[in-house]
Amino acid sequence: MGKNKLRKFSEMETFPNVIQCSAAQAPDLSSPHPIAGNWHNQFFHNQNPIVLELGCGRGEYTVGLAGLFPDKNFIGVDIKGARIWAGAKQAYLNQMTNVGFLRTNIEFLTRFFTHDEIDEIWITFPDPQMKKATKRLTSSFFLQRYSQILKPNGIINLKTDSPFLYQYTRELIKINSFSCLADTDNLYLSDLTNPVLSLKTHYEHQWLDRGMTIKYLSFSLPQQEHYLEPDIEIEKDTYRSYGRNYQIQNQ
Repeated sequence: MGKNKLRKFSEMETFPNVIQCSAAQAPDLSSPHPIAGNWHNQFFHNQNPIVLELGCGRGEYTVGLAGLFPDKNFIGVDIKGARIWAGAKQAYLNQMTNVGFLRTNIEFLTRFFTHDEIDEIWITFPDPQMKKATKRLTSSFFLQRYSQILKPNGIINLKTDSPFLYQYTRELIKINSFSCLADTDNLYLSDLTNPVLSLKTHYEHQWLDRGMTIKYLSFSLPQQEHYLEPDIEIEKDTYRSYGRNYQIQNQ
């Protein structure tokens, strides 16, 4: 591990706005973390709604949302500590009290949050995981986990460059009869005017520079025991997003 990463990890240990708990740090993931159910009282010290950004990367979107909505609390979740460091430091230096970061695997969310603790979830430019449905952050596998921490009919937002993930999520919304709040396959040519949607991450700028269109879906998630998976063939993306390489095939 490089010295720069070690420095960032060491510095993050001093940030009051970061909680770090990977599988390696906490082998017993069956028991709840002490912060579960206590984000309002012990972390943010208010009763404002809590919004998660999953796979937050450098935290630009988390910090940007927090700046737009000072009456809400925002938590960026990612396993990559060197990425989280950027957003956490920015929020810390700017004394933003409505921003927090959680370093852990998204599969472990239910260990860090209790029922009805979260109002809304943002999923921004995740890997579409075209080979395995259970790894997709909008799959029934993850929706089941989200439903355990979201308030009834809590909102899930997806911004993606991936036609595959966009179509997959649309079909999932349809087959489960979720209430779809917004749907566009070309966000910046749509008539959607929510100022939130103007926030752009580092990776979004990369895709836009390559002429890609940005897709956006928003839907409410009812709490139920099971969610159905779409049983249809969806055309695979014709470019690679794995590893954030941004390499268009056949060029």
